[in-house]
Amino acid sequence: DLPLMRSRIRASFDTLVKRAYVDANRIAVMGYCFGGTVSLELARSGAPIAGAVSFHGGLSTANADDAKNIKGRILVLHGADDPYVPAAEVQAFMEEMRKAKTDWQFVAYGNAVHAFTNKKAGNDNS
Repeated sequence: DLPLMRSRIRASFDTLVKRAYVDANRIAVMGYCFGGTVSLELARSGAPIAGAVSFHGGLSTANADDAKNIKGRILVLHGADDPYVPAAEVQAFMEEMRKAKTDWQFVAYGNAVHAFTNKKAGNDNS
């Protein structure tokens, strides 16, 4: 439920920026797996963030044109052998970022699977 996901992360963001000790111009978001997907969706929603980082997150979105709303930088850290994110999804994400002329970086780690930041994930992509 993309609208619900975006409304929840935006509510969290809006609560954070109201804090006196927060510099709203220096906020970046990051997440692992689903959290990585959520960080990308916050960026796509047009939130005024400095950047979004996704560690082995899902890359697809319901509306690729939303990438034009991205204001900050994007960093995706991806397992090249992640069976949950097919090559077509990776290519679609890259095209989405290029089309929107977003400031983005994509790092694919060879022989790394989904959840590669967890040692117990191993390297079996089955």
